[in-house]
Amino acid sequence: MSAAKSQIPLINDRQDSTVAISNMTPRNIQSRINALDWPRILASLHESGWARTGEVLTAQECDGLRALYSNDNLFRSRVVMARHRFGLGEYKYFAYPLPRLVADLRKSLYAQLAAVANDWESKLGGKSHYPETHQEFIKLCHTGGQTRPTPLMLRYESGGYNCLHQDLYGAVYFPLQTVFMLDRPELDFIGGEFVLVEQRPRAQSAAHVISPRQGEAVIFTTRWRPVQGSRGHYRVNIRHGVSTVTRGIRHTLGIVYHDAE
Repeated sequence: MSAAKSQIPLINDRQDSTVAISNMTPRNIQSRINALDWPRILASLHESGWARTGEVLTAQECDGLRALYSNDNLFRSRVVMARHRFGLGEYKYFAYPLPRLVADLRKSLYAQLAAVANDWESKLGGKSHYPETHQEFIKLCHTGGQTRPTPLMLRYESGGYNCLHQDLYGAVYFPLQTVFMLDRPELDFIGGEFVLVEQRPRAQSAAHVISPRQGEAVIFTTRWRPVQGSRGHYRVNIRHGVSTVTRGIRHTLGIVYHDAE
Protein backbone atom coordinates (compact mmCIF):
# COMPACT_ATOMS: atom_id res chain seq x y z
CA MET A 1 0.00 0.00 0.00
CA SER A 2 1.32 3.42 -0.90
CA ALA A 3 2.51 5.68 1.91
CA ALA A 4 1.94 8.84 -0.14
CA LYS A 5 0.52 11.75 1.82
CA SER A 6 -3.19 12.41 1.51
CA GLN A 7 -4.62 15.86 0.97
CA ILE A 8 -7.28 15.25 3.62
CA PRO A 9 -6.46 17.44 6.64
CA LEU A 10 -6.20 15.85 10.05
CA ILE A 11 -8.25 17.61 12.69
CA ASN A 12 -6.92 17.80 16.22
CA ASP A 13 -9.81 19.31 18.15
CA ARG A 14 -9.71 17.03 21.18
CA GLN A 15 -9.36 18.40 24.65
CA ASP A 16 -7.04 16.64 27.07
CA SER A 17 -8.97 13.76 28.59
CA THR A 18 -9.01 13.46 32.34
CA VAL A 19 -11.74 10.85 32.42
CA ALA A 20 -11.30 8.36 35.26
CA ILE A 21 -12.13 5.12 33.50
CA SER A 22 -11.93 3.34 36.85
CA ASN A 23 -15.32 4.92 37.58
CA MET A 24 -16.95 2.80 34.91
CA THR A 25 -19.17 0.29 36.65
CA PRO A 26 -19.47 -3.36 35.58
CA ARG A 27 -23.23 -2.96 35.24
CA ASN A 28 -22.78 0.02 32.93
CA ILE A 29 -20.45 -1.86 30.58
CA GLN A 30 -22.38 -5.11 30.86
CA SER A 31 -25.66 -3.39 30.05
CA ARG A 32 -24.11 -1.75 27.00
CA ILE A 33 -22.68 -5.05 25.76
CA ASN A 34 -25.98 -6.85 26.41
CA ALA A 35 -27.86 -4.14 24.50
CA LEU A 36 -25.89 -4.65 21.29
CA ASP A 37 -27.66 -6.17 18.29
CA TRP A 38 -26.55 -9.71 19.06
CA PRO A 39 -28.77 -11.47 16.50
CA ARG A 40 -27.03 -9.44 13.75
CA ILE A 41 -23.55 -9.87 15.31
CA LEU A 42 -23.94 -13.63 15.74
CA ALA A 43 -25.30 -14.05 12.22
CA SER A 44 -22.28 -12.17 10.84
CA LEU A 45 -19.85 -14.27 12.90
CA HIS A 46 -21.38 -17.50 11.60
CA GLU A 47 -21.53 -16.22 8.03
CA SER A 48 -18.19 -14.42 7.74
CA GLY A 49 -16.13 -15.05 10.87
CA TRP A 50 -16.22 -11.40 11.93
CA ALA A 51 -18.70 -8.71 12.94
CA ARG A 52 -18.81 -5.01 13.76
CA THR A 53 -20.51 -4.17 17.04
CA GLY A 54 -21.58 -0.61 16.49
CA GLU A 55 -20.45 2.03 18.98
CA VAL A 56 -19.73 0.71 22.47
CA LEU A 57 -17.36 3.27 23.97
CA THR A 58 -17.84 7.03 24.07
CA ALA A 59 -15.26 9.42 22.65
CA GLN A 60 -14.27 10.41 26.19
CA GLU A 61 -13.73 6.78 27.16
CA CYS A 62 -11.61 6.24 24.06
CA ASP A 63 -9.51 9.26 25.01
CA GLY A 64 -9.12 7.92 28.53
CA LEU A 65 -8.00 4.52 27.30
CA ARG A 66 -5.58 6.04 24.83
CA ALA A 67 -4.06 8.15 27.61
CA LEU A 68 -3.18 4.97 29.51
CA TYR A 69 -0.55 4.12 26.92
CA SER A 70 2.00 6.45 28.48
CA ASN A 71 1.65 4.87 31.94
CA ASP A 72 4.18 2.04 31.91
CA ASN A 73 3.11 0.92 35.39
CA LEU A 74 -0.06 -0.53 33.85
CA PHE A 75 1.76 -2.83 31.42
CA ARG A 76 3.84 -6.00 31.76
CA SER A 77 5.75 -5.67 28.48
CA ARG A 78 6.27 -3.53 25.37
CA VAL A 79 6.89 -4.97 21.91
CA VAL A 80 8.50 -2.97 19.10
CA MET A 81 7.24 -4.73 15.99
CA ALA A 82 10.21 -3.98 13.72
CA ARG A 83 12.59 -5.87 16.03
CA HIS A 84 10.64 -9.07 15.39
CA ARG A 85 9.66 -8.33 11.78
CA PHE A 86 6.00 -8.15 12.89
CA GLY A 87 5.48 -4.83 11.11
CA LEU A 88 6.10 -1.21 12.06
CA GLY A 89 4.58 0.07 15.29
CA GLU A 90 4.43 -1.07 18.87
CA TYR A 91 2.11 -2.59 21.43
CA LYS A 92 1.96 -3.09 25.18
CA TYR A 93 0.39 -5.95 27.16
CA PHE A 94 -1.50 -4.92 30.27
CA ALA A 95 -0.43 -6.36 33.61
CA TYR A 96 -2.83 -7.78 36.17
CA PRO A 97 -4.94 -6.32 37.63
CA LEU A 98 -6.38 -5.02 34.38
CA PRO A 99 -7.89 -1.52 34.30
CA ARG A 100 -11.50 -1.91 35.31
CA LEU A 101 -12.94 -0.89 31.97
CA VAL A 102 -10.73 -3.39 30.13
CA ALA A 103 -11.60 -6.19 32.57
CA ASP A 104 -15.32 -5.46 32.31
CA LEU A 105 -15.25 -5.47 28.51
CA ARG A 106 -13.38 -8.78 28.55
CA LYS A 107 -15.84 -10.46 30.91
CA SER A 108 -19.02 -9.06 29.34
CA LEU A 109 -18.06 -9.87 25.76
CA TYR A 110 -16.88 -13.37 26.64
CA ALA A 111 -20.27 -14.16 28.18
CA GLN A 112 -21.97 -13.38 24.87
CA LEU A 113 -19.43 -15.28 22.76
CA ALA A 114 -19.01 -18.52 24.72
CA ALA A 115 -21.99 -20.16 23.00
CA VAL A 116 -20.53 -19.35 19.58
CA ALA A 117 -17.19 -20.83 20.64
CA ASN A 118 -18.86 -24.07 21.73
CA ASP A 119 -20.92 -24.26 18.53
CA TRP A 120 -17.79 -23.85 16.40
CA GLU A 121 -15.89 -26.41 18.47
CA SER A 122 -18.69 -28.93 17.96
CA LYS A 123 -18.91 -28.32 14.21
CA LEU A 124 -15.15 -28.81 13.86
CA GLY A 125 -15.19 -32.06 15.84
CA GLY A 126 -13.27 -30.68 18.81
CA LYS A 127 -13.55 -31.87 22.39
CA SER A 128 -13.01 -28.62 24.25
CA HIS A 129 -15.79 -26.93 26.19
CA TYR A 130 -15.79 -23.22 26.92
CA PRO A 131 -17.36 -22.31 30.30
CA GLU A 132 -20.14 -19.76 30.54
CA THR A 133 -18.07 -17.20 32.45
CA HIS A 134 -14.69 -15.70 31.70
CA GLN A 135 -13.55 -16.32 35.26
CA GLU A 136 -14.00 -20.05 34.74
CA PHE A 137 -12.22 -19.94 31.40
CA ILE A 138 -9.23 -18.11 32.86
CA LYS A 139 -8.95 -20.83 35.49
CA LEU A 140 -8.49 -23.31 32.65
CA CYS A 141 -5.75 -21.12 31.17
CA HIS A 142 -3.95 -20.86 34.50
CA THR A 143 -4.24 -24.59 35.12
CA GLY A 144 -2.51 -25.08 31.78
CA GLY A 145 0.33 -22.75 32.73
CA GLN A 146 -1.03 -19.71 30.83
CA THR A 147 -1.02 -17.00 33.49
CA ARG A 148 0.09 -13.81 31.75
CA PRO A 149 -2.64 -11.35 30.70
CA THR A 150 -3.05 -10.68 26.98
CA PRO A 151 -5.28 -7.58 26.60
CA LEU A 152 -3.12 -5.00 24.88
CA MET A 153 -2.95 -1.55 23.37
CA LEU A 154 -1.46 -0.99 19.92
CA ARG A 155 -0.02 2.20 18.48
CA TYR A 156 0.93 3.00 14.88
CA GLU A 157 2.40 6.22 13.53
CA SER A 158 2.57 7.26 9.88
CA GLY A 159 4.05 4.38 7.87
CA GLY A 160 3.09 1.82 10.51
CA TYR A 161 1.44 -1.50 9.75
CA ASN A 162 0.96 -4.98 11.21
CA CYS A 163 1.76 -8.16 9.29
CA LEU A 164 -0.86 -10.90 9.02
CA HIS A 165 -0.75 -13.11 12.11
CA GLN A 166 -2.73 -15.04 14.73
CA ASP A 167 -2.72 -14.39 18.49
CA LEU A 168 -2.08 -17.83 19.96
CA TYR A 169 -0.29 -17.88 23.30
CA GLY A 170 -0.50 -21.54 24.30
CA ALA A 171 -2.53 -24.72 23.93
CA VAL A 172 -5.63 -23.12 25.47
CA TYR A 173 -7.16 -20.37 23.36
CA PHE A 174 -10.55 -18.81 22.70
CA PRO A 175 -11.64 -18.91 19.03
CA LEU A 176 -12.74 -15.26 18.94
CA GLN A 177 -11.16 -11.97 19.93
CA THR A 178 -12.06 -8.28 19.78
CA VAL A 179 -10.41 -5.00 18.85
CA PHE A 180 -11.73 -1.51 19.72
CA MET A 181 -10.90 1.56 17.64
CA LEU A 182 -9.83 4.43 19.91
CA ASP A 183 -9.15 7.11 17.29
CA ARG A 184 -11.19 8.74 14.55
CA PRO A 185 -10.53 7.40 11.04
CA GLU A 186 -9.90 10.13 8.45
CA LEU A 187 -9.52 12.72 11.22
CA ASP A 188 -6.82 11.38 13.56
CA PHE A 189 -5.29 9.04 11.01
CA ILE A 190 -5.63 7.93 7.39
CA GLY A 191 -5.19 4.36 6.18
CA GLY A 192 -4.66 1.74 8.86
CA GLU A 193 -7.62 -0.43 7.90
CA PHE A 194 -8.16 -3.68 9.80
CA VAL A 195 -7.54 -6.62 7.46
CA LEU A 196 -8.70 -10.24 7.70
CA VAL A 197 -7.52 -12.88 5.22
CA GLU A 198 -9.33 -16.21 4.83
CA GLN A 199 -7.44 -19.21 3.52
CA ARG A 200 -9.93 -21.76 2.26
CA PRO A 201 -8.78 -25.23 1.17
CA ARG A 202 -8.14 -25.53 -2.57
CA ALA A 203 -9.23 -21.93 -3.17
CA GLN A 204 -7.74 -18.47 -3.45
CA SER A 205 -7.47 -16.43 -0.24
CA ALA A 206 -10.14 -13.81 0.39
CA ALA A 207 -9.49 -10.50 2.15
CA HIS A 208 -11.88 -8.42 4.25
CA VAL A 209 -10.92 -4.76 4.79
CA ILE A 210 -12.74 -3.18 7.74
CA SER A 211 -12.79 0.42 8.99
CA PRO A 212 -14.48 0.56 12.41
CA ARG A 213 -15.56 3.91 13.80
CA GLN A 214 -14.19 5.36 17.03
CA GLY A 215 -15.63 3.44 19.98
CA GLU A 216 -16.70 0.54 17.79
CA ALA A 217 -15.28 -2.97 18.03
CA VAL A 218 -14.65 -5.73 15.53
CA ILE A 219 -15.12 -9.30 16.81
CA PHE A 220 -13.20 -11.77 14.68
CA THR A 221 -11.84 -15.30 14.41
CA THR A 222 -8.65 -16.04 16.33
CA ARG A 223 -7.46 -19.02 14.27
CA TRP A 224 -10.10 -20.85 12.23
CA ARG A 225 -13.85 -21.04 11.83
CA PRO A 226 -16.25 -23.69 10.51
CA VAL A 227 -17.68 -23.41 7.00
CA GLN A 228 -20.40 -25.70 5.69
CA GLY A 229 -19.27 -27.95 2.84
CA SER A 230 -20.85 -30.80 0.91
CA ARG A 231 -19.54 -33.30 3.47
CA GLY A 232 -20.04 -31.32 6.63
CA HIS A 233 -18.06 -28.46 8.11
CA TYR A 234 -14.43 -27.77 7.30
CA ARG A 235 -11.87 -25.39 8.82
CA VAL A 236 -11.08 -22.01 7.30
CA ASN A 237 -7.87 -20.46 8.56
CA ILE A 238 -7.96 -16.72 9.26
CA ARG A 239 -5.15 -14.27 9.93
CA HIS A 240 -5.44 -10.58 10.72
CA GLY A 241 -3.32 -7.45 10.38
CA VAL A 242 -3.39 -3.70 9.80
CA SER A 243 -2.75 -1.91 6.50
CA THR A 244 -0.29 0.99 6.32
CA VAL A 245 -1.17 4.15 8.22
CA THR A 246 -0.43 6.87 5.67
CA ARG A 247 -0.89 9.81 8.02
CA GLY A 248 -1.52 10.45 11.72
CA ILE A 249 -1.49 8.11 14.72
CA ARG A 250 -3.76 5.09 15.27
CA HIS A 251 -4.50 3.45 18.66
CA THR A 252 -6.57 0.35 19.36
CA LEU A 253 -7.46 -1.78 22.38
CA GLY A 254 -7.16 -5.51 21.79
CA ILE A 255 -9.21 -7.92 23.91
CA VAL A 256 -7.78 -11.45 23.80
CA TYR A 257 -9.79 -13.76 26.04
CA HIS A 258 -7.13 -16.39 26.79
CA ASP A 259 -3.97 -15.75 28.81
CA ALA A 260 -0.41 -16.48 27.67
CA GLU A 261 2.27 -18.91 28.75
